[in-house]
Amino acid sequence: MAVYGVLGDIHGNVEALQAVLAALDARGVRRLLCVGDVVGYNADPDACIALLQARDAQVIAGNHDLIGTGRLGFERCSNKARYSLQRTRRRLAVDSVAWLTALPARLLLENRIALVHGGVRDVQLYMTTPQHIRRNAALLREDFPTARVCFFGHSHEQRLYGVAGEEVRELPTNGVYHLSPDHLYFINAGSVDAQRKRAHPLAEFAVFDSAAWTVDFHRVRYDAAATEAKAAAGGYRIGPLTDWLYSLRRRLAPT
Repeated sequence: MAVYGVLGDIHGNVEALQAVLAALDARGVRRLLCVGDVVGYNADPDACIALLQARDAQVIAGNHDLIGTGRLGFERCSNKARYSLQRTRRRLAVDSVAWLTALPARLLLENRIALVHGGVRDVQLYMTTPQHIRRNAALLREDFPTARVCFFGHSHEQRLYGVAGEEVRELPTNGVYHLSPDHLYFINAGSVDAQRKRAHPLAEFAVFDSAAWTVDFHRVRYDAAATEAKAAAGGYRIGPLTDWLYSLRRRLAPT
Protein backbone atom coordinates (compact mmCIF):
# COMPACT_ATOMS: atom_id res chain seq x y z
CA MET A 1 0.00 0.00 0.00
CA ALA A 2 1.21 3.50 -0.83
CA VAL A 3 0.35 7.07 -1.71
CA TYR A 4 0.40 7.61 -5.46
CA GLY A 5 0.38 10.63 -7.72
CA VAL A 6 -1.98 9.74 -10.58
CA LEU A 7 -1.68 11.55 -13.88
CA GLY A 8 -2.16 11.15 -17.60
CA ASP A 9 -2.65 12.88 -20.95
CA ILE A 10 0.66 14.74 -20.69
CA HIS A 11 0.89 15.14 -24.47
CA GLY A 12 4.48 16.36 -24.57
CA ASN A 13 3.78 19.34 -22.29
CA VAL A 14 6.90 19.51 -20.12
CA GLU A 15 5.93 22.77 -18.39
CA ALA A 16 2.68 21.24 -17.15
CA LEU A 17 4.38 18.00 -16.13
CA GLN A 18 7.06 19.88 -14.18
CA ALA A 19 4.36 21.84 -12.34
CA VAL A 20 2.53 18.63 -11.42
CA LEU A 21 5.72 16.93 -10.22
CA ALA A 22 6.61 19.97 -8.11
CA ALA A 23 3.14 19.91 -6.54
CA LEU A 24 3.49 16.20 -5.76
CA ASP A 25 6.96 16.76 -4.29
CA ALA A 26 5.51 19.46 -2.03
CA ARG A 27 3.03 16.88 -0.74
CA GLY A 28 5.73 14.25 -0.25
CA VAL A 29 4.30 12.00 -3.00
CA ARG A 30 7.01 10.15 -4.90
CA ARG A 31 5.27 7.16 -6.48
CA LEU A 32 3.67 7.89 -9.85
CA LEU A 33 0.99 6.16 -11.90
CA CYS A 34 0.40 7.38 -15.46
CA VAL A 35 -2.56 6.30 -17.60
CA GLY A 36 -0.90 7.10 -20.91
CA ASP A 37 -0.74 9.67 -23.70
CA VAL A 38 2.73 10.83 -22.73
CA VAL A 39 3.25 12.28 -26.23
CA GLY A 40 1.22 14.19 -28.82
CA TYR A 41 0.14 17.83 -29.38
CA ASN A 42 3.19 19.53 -27.80
CA ALA A 43 6.90 19.91 -28.46
CA ASP A 44 8.65 18.10 -25.57
CA PRO A 45 7.83 14.37 -25.73
CA ASP A 46 11.41 13.27 -25.06
CA ALA A 47 11.72 15.55 -22.01
CA CYS A 48 8.43 14.25 -20.58
CA ILE A 49 9.57 10.66 -21.04
CA ALA A 50 12.86 11.43 -19.31
CA LEU A 51 11.03 12.90 -16.30
CA LEU A 52 8.81 9.83 -15.96
CA GLN A 53 11.79 7.52 -16.30
CA ALA A 54 13.69 9.45 -13.62
CA ARG A 55 10.76 8.97 -11.24
CA ASP A 56 10.45 5.25 -12.08
CA ALA A 57 6.78 5.86 -12.88
CA GLN A 58 4.36 3.04 -13.63
CA VAL A 59 3.09 3.98 -17.12
CA ILE A 60 0.73 2.41 -19.63
CA ALA A 61 0.34 3.26 -23.32
CA GLY A 62 -2.32 5.66 -24.54
CA ASN A 63 -3.60 5.98 -28.08
CA HIS A 64 -1.25 8.91 -28.80
CA ASP A 65 1.69 6.79 -27.66
CA LEU A 66 0.59 4.01 -29.99
CA ILE A 67 0.03 6.37 -32.93
CA GLY A 68 3.25 8.27 -32.25
CA THR A 69 5.23 5.04 -32.56
CA GLY A 70 3.33 3.76 -35.60
CA ARG A 71 1.46 0.95 -33.85
CA LEU A 72 -1.93 2.58 -34.41
CA GLY A 73 -3.17 4.55 -37.41
CA PHE A 74 -4.62 8.03 -37.74
CA GLU A 75 -8.15 6.91 -38.62
CA ARG A 76 -9.81 8.12 -35.40
CA CYS A 77 -7.69 11.25 -34.97
CA SER A 78 -8.89 14.83 -35.20
CA ASN A 79 -7.01 17.06 -37.63
CA LYS A 80 -5.11 18.70 -34.76
CA ALA A 81 -4.11 15.36 -33.30
CA ARG A 82 -3.05 13.90 -36.64
CA TYR A 83 -0.93 16.91 -37.58
CA SER A 84 0.89 17.02 -34.25
CA LEU A 85 1.40 13.25 -34.15
CA GLN A 86 2.96 13.28 -37.59
CA ARG A 87 5.46 15.77 -36.19
CA THR A 88 5.91 13.61 -33.08
CA ARG A 89 6.75 10.57 -35.22
CA ARG A 90 9.50 12.53 -36.95
CA ARG A 91 10.92 14.09 -33.78
CA LEU A 92 10.91 11.27 -31.21
CA ALA A 93 14.34 10.04 -30.17
CA VAL A 94 15.16 6.39 -30.81
CA ASP A 95 15.35 5.67 -27.07
CA SER A 96 11.95 7.31 -26.55
CA VAL A 97 10.39 5.15 -29.24
CA ALA A 98 11.82 2.03 -27.58
CA TRP A 99 10.48 3.08 -24.18
CA LEU A 100 6.99 3.88 -25.51
CA THR A 101 6.88 0.62 -27.49
CA ALA A 102 7.59 -1.38 -24.34
CA LEU A 103 4.70 0.15 -22.36
CA PRO A 104 1.90 -2.26 -21.42
CA ALA A 105 -1.68 -1.59 -22.51
CA ARG A 106 -3.04 -2.12 -18.96
CA LEU A 107 -1.73 -2.73 -15.46
CA LEU A 108 -3.03 -4.19 -12.21
CA LEU A 109 -1.28 -2.98 -9.05
CA GLU A 110 -1.68 -4.22 -5.47
CA ASN A 111 -4.13 -6.74 -6.95
CA ARG A 112 -6.92 -4.13 -6.81
CA ILE A 113 -5.82 -0.98 -8.71
CA ALA A 114 -6.28 -1.13 -12.49
CA LEU A 115 -4.80 1.31 -14.98
CA VAL A 116 -6.36 1.65 -18.45
CA HIS A 117 -6.28 4.49 -20.94
CA GLY A 118 -9.63 4.80 -22.71
CA GLY A 119 -11.70 1.73 -21.92
CA VAL A 120 -10.87 -1.57 -20.32
CA ARG A 121 -10.46 -3.17 -23.75
CA ASP A 122 -10.49 -0.18 -26.12
CA VAL A 123 -7.66 2.32 -25.77
CA GLN A 124 -9.63 4.95 -27.72
CA LEU A 125 -12.96 4.67 -25.89
CA TYR A 126 -14.26 7.80 -24.15
CA MET A 127 -15.80 6.89 -20.80
CA THR A 128 -18.12 9.86 -20.48
CA THR A 129 -21.54 8.39 -19.71
CA PRO A 130 -22.98 6.02 -17.09
CA GLN A 131 -23.60 3.54 -19.91
CA HIS A 132 -19.89 3.52 -20.78
CA ILE A 133 -18.96 3.03 -17.14
CA ARG A 134 -21.50 0.24 -16.65
CA ARG A 135 -20.20 -1.65 -19.70
CA ASN A 136 -16.56 -1.21 -18.66
CA ALA A 137 -17.35 -2.27 -15.10
CA ALA A 138 -18.61 -5.58 -16.50
CA LEU A 139 -15.43 -5.97 -18.56
CA LEU A 140 -13.24 -5.05 -15.60
CA ARG A 141 -14.93 -7.73 -13.46
CA GLU A 142 -14.12 -10.26 -16.20
CA ASP A 143 -10.51 -9.19 -16.84
CA PHE A 144 -9.47 -8.02 -13.35
CA PRO A 145 -11.95 -9.52 -10.89
CA THR A 146 -10.01 -8.31 -7.83
CA ALA A 147 -9.83 -4.67 -8.97
CA ARG A 148 -11.75 -2.12 -6.89
CA VAL A 149 -10.41 1.06 -8.49
CA CYS A 150 -9.85 1.70 -12.21
CA PHE A 151 -7.92 4.81 -13.21
CA PHE A 152 -8.45 5.95 -16.79
CA GLY A 153 -7.68 8.93 -19.04
CA HIS A 154 -8.32 9.98 -22.65
CA SER A 155 -11.31 12.29 -21.99
CA HIS A 156 -9.18 15.00 -20.31
CA GLU A 157 -11.71 15.69 -17.53
CA GLN A 158 -11.51 14.95 -13.82
CA ARG A 159 -14.23 12.45 -13.01
CA LEU A 160 -15.13 10.04 -10.20
CA TYR A 161 -17.74 7.33 -10.75
CA GLY A 162 -18.96 4.87 -8.15
CA VAL A 163 -20.43 1.54 -9.24
CA ALA A 164 -22.64 -0.59 -6.99
CA GLY A 165 -24.12 -3.52 -8.87
CA GLU A 166 -25.68 -1.97 -11.98
CA GLU A 167 -26.01 1.50 -10.47
CA VAL A 168 -23.49 4.15 -11.58
CA ARG A 169 -23.19 7.45 -9.72
CA GLU A 170 -21.00 10.42 -10.62
CA LEU A 171 -19.40 11.70 -7.43
CA PRO A 172 -17.80 15.05 -6.51
CA THR A 173 -14.17 15.76 -7.35
CA ASN A 174 -13.64 18.62 -4.91
CA GLY A 175 -11.75 17.73 -1.75
CA VAL A 176 -10.78 14.33 -0.39
CA TYR A 177 -13.20 11.52 -1.23
CA HIS A 178 -13.30 8.42 0.98
CA LEU A 179 -13.94 5.35 -1.14
CA SER A 180 -16.00 2.40 0.02
CA PRO A 181 -14.27 -0.99 -0.05
CA ASP A 182 -17.57 -2.55 -1.16
CA HIS A 183 -17.92 -0.50 -4.35
CA LEU A 184 -16.05 -0.27 -7.64
CA TYR A 185 -14.69 3.10 -8.77
CA PHE A 186 -13.66 4.57 -12.12
CA ILE A 187 -11.44 7.61 -11.71
CA ASN A 188 -10.06 10.09 -14.23
CA ALA A 189 -7.36 12.23 -12.58
CA GLY A 190 -7.67 14.77 -15.41
CA SER A 191 -5.26 15.97 -18.08
CA VAL A 192 -1.78 17.24 -17.28
CA ASP A 193 -1.82 19.07 -20.63
CA ALA A 194 -4.44 21.84 -20.66
CA GLN A 195 -3.54 23.68 -23.88
CA ARG A 196 -6.93 22.95 -25.43
CA LYS A 197 -8.96 23.86 -22.34
CA ARG A 198 -11.21 26.87 -22.89
CA ALA A 199 -10.82 28.17 -19.36
CA HIS A 200 -7.46 29.15 -17.86
CA PRO A 201 -5.03 26.27 -18.43
CA LEU A 202 -4.49 24.26 -15.27
CA ALA A 203 -2.58 20.98 -15.09
CA GLU A 204 -4.67 18.29 -13.42
CA PHE A 205 -3.73 15.26 -11.32
CA ALA A 206 -4.91 13.27 -8.31
CA VAL A 207 -3.41 11.82 -5.14
CA PHE A 208 -4.56 8.32 -4.28
CA ASP A 209 -3.88 6.70 -0.89
CA SER A 210 -4.32 2.95 -1.18
CA ALA A 211 -4.06 2.46 2.59
CA ALA A 212 -6.61 5.11 3.61
CA TRP A 213 -8.57 4.35 0.41
CA THR A 214 -8.99 8.03 -0.51
CA VAL A 215 -8.60 10.12 -3.65
CA ASP A 216 -7.92 13.85 -3.81
CA PHE A 217 -8.11 15.87 -7.05
CA HIS A 218 -5.81 18.83 -7.79
CA ARG A 219 -5.14 21.53 -10.41
CA VAL A 220 -2.01 23.69 -10.70
CA ARG A 221 -0.88 26.57 -12.90
CA TYR A 222 1.97 26.26 -15.39
CA ASP A 223 3.60 28.38 -18.09
CA ALA A 224 1.07 27.72 -20.84
CA ALA A 225 2.44 30.55 -22.98
CA ALA A 226 5.87 28.89 -23.12
CA THR A 227 4.29 25.57 -24.07
CA GLU A 228 2.27 27.18 -26.86
CA ALA A 229 5.21 29.15 -28.23
CA LYS A 230 7.38 26.03 -28.47
CA ALA A 231 4.56 24.00 -30.06
CA ALA A 232 3.98 26.67 -32.70
CA ALA A 233 7.69 27.10 -33.42
CA GLY A 234 8.20 23.33 -33.57
CA GLY A 235 5.45 22.77 -36.13
CA TYR A 236 2.95 21.06 -33.83
CA ARG A 237 0.07 23.47 -34.56
CA ILE A 238 -2.02 23.01 -37.69
CA GLY A 239 -2.79 26.11 -39.76
CA PRO A 240 -6.26 26.95 -41.16
CA LEU A 241 -5.41 25.99 -44.74
CA THR A 242 -3.88 22.65 -43.77
CA ASP A 243 -6.83 22.00 -41.47
CA TRP A 244 -9.21 22.61 -44.39
CA LEU A 245 -7.18 20.33 -46.67
CA TYR A 246 -7.21 17.56 -44.06
CA SER A 247 -10.99 17.84 -43.76
CA LEU A 248 -11.39 17.81 -47.54
CA ARG A 249 -9.26 14.68 -47.81
CA ARG A 250 -11.44 12.98 -45.18
CA ARG A 251 -14.61 13.80 -47.12
CA LEU A 252 -13.15 12.55 -50.40
CA ALA A 253 -11.65 9.38 -48.98
CA PRO A 254 -13.42 6.15 -50.04
CA THR A 255 -15.55 4.53 -47.35
